[in-house]
Amino acid sequence: MRRLSRRKALSLVRELDAFPKVSESYVETSASGGTVSLIAFCAMALLAVLEFFVYRDTWMKYEYAVDKDFSSKLRINIDITVAMKCQHVGADILDLAETMITSSGLQYEPVIFDLTPQQRLWQRTLLLIQSRLREEHALQEVLYKTLLKGAPTALPPREDTSIEPLNGCRIHGHMYVNKVAGNLHITVGKPIHHPQGHAHIAAFVSHETYNFSHRIDHLSFGEEIPGIINPLDGTEKITFNHNQMFQYFITVVPTKLNTHKISADTHQFSVTERERLINHAAGSHGVSGIFLKYDTSSLMVTVSEQHMPLWQFLVRLCGIIGGIFSTTGMLHGFVGFCFDVICCRFKLGGYRPREDVQLHNQMNNVNNHLVPLLADDVPEE
Repeated sequence: MRRLSRRKALSLVRELDAFPKVSESYVETSASGGTVSLIAFCAMALLAVLEFFVYRDTWMKYEYAVDKDFSSKLRINIDITVAMKCQHVGADILDLAETMITSSGLQYEPVIFDLTPQQRLWQRTLLLIQSRLREEHALQEVLYKTLLKGAPTALPPREDTSIEPLNGCRIHGHMYVNKVAGNLHITVGKPIHHPQGHAHIAAFVSHETYNFSHRIDHLSFGEEIPGIINPLDGTEKITFNHNQMFQYFITVVPTKLNTHKISADTHQFSVTERERLINHAAGSHGVSGIFLKYDTSSLMVTVSEQHMPLWQFLVRLCGIIGGIFSTTGMLHGFVGFCFDVICCRFKLGGYRPREDVQLHNQMNNVNNHLVPLLADDVPEE
């Protein structure tokens, strides 16, 4: 009884077989079929390799939300060189709440404003990357993925000991400000604070020494991350007028960066530049200097690095193999059908229908299995 029940179960399983086996005697091979199969196998292997590279690659996912953090401080990282002596310029920040932030966190370093050939080459390379970033925004994702491979975007130090006079002032460091709109300005004279506002002591500086030609080697907001190139890095402005005003209008966007290599809270920003000549007689009023007016955005961007899961890679791989196998089979059958129709219509060559070929093969198989009668076995009359 157990054997009978087992046989019935096996027979039932055999009836449910969705992949019936075909005897080799009923399978017909051809040169065209072998060629199509070889092409299909090569295509499967090529697409499988390409799909593996896609699986290993990552992409950046951008998510947007409202920034609810208004109590924390915003860090500003500065590295600007001005073509004036350090005792003649001063930098400070005045925000929208009339809060003055002095430049206590900044350092004033006398330097040579002109660059060496090595530094000039570095700056040209940085400007080339900046132009490519403006044209192809996808390059920013490459920078996000390779953060720690690049060095900080700081100007390389001067190697030679030049005897040129120190005609420039490098203002570098960082400051913490409130997360409200503010104005970072670098102008003539050291800043002082008083109850009515703030001012710069510029009375003792000769007007002939005004020269606000400058170079922004680095300007960023938030945590400073090596390898990230900001929009104003490498910017250089040269003027020969003593009454020139440079203005940069910056919109800061809080950004959370989560990659496989680093997680950081930083800020992206966009900038609009403007410069004009101060001429009170012509109605162009203002103060000569460099003004960076920034404002924070109410939106926060979360940038995370995504990777294709293993199950999705396997599904896509099965789809590639099955799709190519089915498509090449249908194409081969359709091409064979068209070939048979054309040969039958125009009677090209020694055309024989497929049915005749199959019948001929079956007759040959039957004849091969027949046992010939011996002459001695023929019955006598």
